[in-house]
Amino acid sequence: MSKKRKSKTKDSKNTIRSPSNGMNTFLLEQLLQRKTMFDGFSNAATRMGEGTTNLLEGTEYKNNKLSFDWNLLNTLYREHWIVRRIVDVVAEDMIKNWYKIKSQLSPDAIKKIAVLERKTQLRARILEGLRWARLYGGAAGVIMIQGQEDMLDKPLELDTLLPNCFKGILILDRWNGIYPDMRIVEDSNDIDFGLPMYYQIRSDAIGTGVKVHHSRIVRFINRDLPYIEKIMESYWGASELEHVYEELKKRDNTSWNIATLIFSANLKVYQMDGFEQMALMDEQALGDLYKTLMLMNEMMNNNSMQVIGKDDTFDTRQYTFSGLSDVYSEFMMDVAGAAEMPVTKLFGRSPAGMNATGESDMQNYYDSVEQKQEACLRPVLEKLLPILCISAFGTVPDDLELEFNPCRRPTEEERKTLAQQTASAIIEAYNSGLISQKTALKELRQSSENTGMWTNITDEDIEKASSDTAFPTEELTQPPSFYPYGEMSYEEKE
Repeated sequence: MSKKRKSKTKDSKNTIRSPSNGMNTFLLEQLLQRKTMFDGFSNAATRMGEGTTNLLEGTEYKNNKLSFDWNLLNTLYREHWIVRRIVDVVAEDMIKNWYKIKSQLSPDAIKKIAVLERKTQLRARILEGLRWARLYGGAAGVIMIQGQEDMLDKPLELDTLLPNCFKGILILDRWNGIYPDMRIVEDSNDIDFGLPMYYQIRSDAIGTGVKVHHSRIVRFINRDLPYIEKIMESYWGASELEHVYEELKKRDNTSWNIATLIFSANLKVYQMDGFEQMALMDEQALGDLYKTLMLMNEMMNNNSMQVIGKDDTFDTRQYTFSGLSDVYSEFMMDVAGAAEMPVTKLFGRSPAGMNATGESDMQNYYDSVEQKQEACLRPVLEKLLPILCISAFGTVPDDLELEFNPCRRPTEEERKTLAQQTASAIIEAYNSGLISQKTALKELRQSSENTGMWTNITDEDIEKASSDTAFPTEELTQPPSFYPYGEMSYEEKE
């Protein structure tokens, strides 16, 4: 009987190893059997490398999932100024210069959208969503449509919207009232494909909730996660503090240690003759000794005077703080690196070093902010903008598109230089006969977004301008000159 079982086990084992029974299972078993064949360094004699007993091999990385500890996140945000800047500053920079609509909409229509945004405080609500997404890992905004309060579980269709129907968005963070449903959007054409189909909005106090369709939700996600981790986080992201927390603890402990050392910067040493014998006295005598020492200390603090015995000595020893500032600065750099923010932006410090301007650091930071705008902010605005258009003027343009304004605002001197260079390039192209007067005016007005100049060129001025291009010939002593509001003049050769 046992032989038969053994034979069956062996056959089963052979079957498992067979590639025809499943290539994945076969490869997995082969990898487990041959795990010692992977590349790696090890020197057992010197206790260096993988598998040896040394300090480096004692290192472990644990998955603490700080995003689940909402109480700690709340405490850090309320009490730690660095955490608050990490959460708030990037979110504020993401919406600081807002966006512009790239469409053939009239200025009046664009102004109506801007007025609607102000009335519904849309910019402030989006900033709130970005903040809680960075703090908790995720937040959501419920799109509020007038007249559809009882249709939250139905898809939001643009054909059913009426003018002046948009009333803003209600922001809820992932730990405060909104919970994704288990059903997933399976339509690959949907922008929310692979995400929860419904969300439950409920109050823990009353225990009831409202079911909301995903088309009526805008999601704010901070840091995306691998698929398995995303499912564990209920399709939310990770808190911005997860990868900053360890570096923050190092910086805080270093700061507190330096602060504590200040109290020991000037140590006073009082050598008392026969102190060893006095320490063995009874409690009453020992207590009198302590009172005497305390009185001597108070006298010295008040009058800078110390009275000692003939055979006693008094000395002071100072602690030097050399090197501590460098150590502290390195921990600050680590925190700033983990937060993806320059030290000048996070801690408000001026650039250090000879000829240091911090320009490259700020440029890298603004590049990072622009990437976050595309990943986190664009999906929200692209979902809201058609609703804003219908609510503002009743239709959605076919060429509706948005573009974020640059995060970095140029200085007045930079604007002046840019305007001069742009105008010189346009005039040179016009005088060379490459573009017409009408095209030149269009280019000048388009450059006003960056330079702040040429804003008074109207559509009427452009229509009156010439569409012809004039090429200079050998009969001309100089190329044609550019006159935005007049005719070209030529000076013939005598």
